[in-house]
Amino acid sequence: MERLGWKRDLIDTVDARLAAPPVPPPTAADWTPEQAYTRVTVGGVFLHDLETPVQAVTDLGPGWWILTPLRTDRGVVLVNRGFVPTEMRPAAARASGQVSGPVQVTGLLRASEPGGAFLRANAPAAGHWYSRDLPAIARARGLSEPVAPYFIDADAAPNPGGYPTGGLTVVRFRNSHLVYALTWFGLCVLSLVGAVIVFRSRPPRATAGVTR
Repeated sequence: MERLGWKRDLIDTVDARLAAPPVPPPTAADWTPEQAYTRVTVGGVFLHDLETPVQAVTDLGPGWWILTPLRTDRGVVLVNRGFVPTEMRPAAARASGQVSGPVQVTGLLRASEPGGAFLRANAPAAGHWYSRDLPAIARARGLSEPVAPYFIDADAAPNPGGYPTGGLTVVRFRNSHLVYALTWFGLCVLSLVGAVIVFRSRPPRATAGVTR
């Protein structure tokens, strides 16, 4: 029941963040993973030559997330600009979407995804990325200036040419704790009923007589 209350509080908190107006992102010192899914807005310049495609499966089908460093006045923050299908993975195939100059990005704070995906480890040397592992991507791209410990999932504001396509973040928390609680309570009741049945079905204990 405590887990049920925790999960409901988590869902309510995230729903409130999604409905709130965007705020400036936190500093590296202030960041905690519990701030994930907060709406933020930040200005800067994209470093398109250092973008990293990360394998993705979305409602639009399989393809790639385009993770691009955004240089801000506080350092660099990695931005998931959105999804591209495989044929649009090369930057040259979506040149019109490689916007230059100052931009304003609005989106959701997300925590780093270290290691890789299920049964698929990231392979930086080969350029194979299955998760958005921020420290590993920063090292692979040679980002020496401070890099934020979070990334931003860009919202659905359209990019020139249509790609990358942002706003595809799925915010869904499975909550089966009520079912779990009812299951365990039911098992407890059945165990008690079974114990009573076993106790009542035991034959009476024979009383030994005494012979003189």
